[in-house]
Amino acid sequence: MADTGIYCTTAEVGYKAGLGKSTTSSSEAYVNSYVAQAESEINVSARKIFATDTASFATLPATTRNLLKEAATNLAAIYVINYDMAGFPSRIVAEDMINVLRDGYLRTINILKEEKANEFLVSGVR
Repeated sequence: MADTGIYCTTAEVGYKAGLGKSTTSSSEAYVNSYVAQAESEINVSARKIFATDTASFATLPATTRNLLKEAATNLAAIYVINYDMAGFPSRIVAEDMINVLRDGYLRTINILKEEKANEFLVSGVR
């Protein structure tokens, strides 16, 4: 199986989920599902489909690609951690990680939703 996400990879989600992540929830099959859900949520929240495949994603400005990667990895990593918190030192540690990831996701999704940033996000120029 290969990564099927457009905005990020399984490895990038794994970095954010941390050392305590479940082997099951961080498997490529699970992460592919999580990333598909995250990408859909990002597109609907921003009211814009930024890329339909990896080729069109590659044509976006680096700033936009990195924001999309930030949002997608944060949301998918939340799903990975939430699946099974047993590998973390405590539930509080896992919940703290989720809170940090949620804050990062909300911050980036607000930027992606901002109408004034729309032209810049697509073309990289104002």
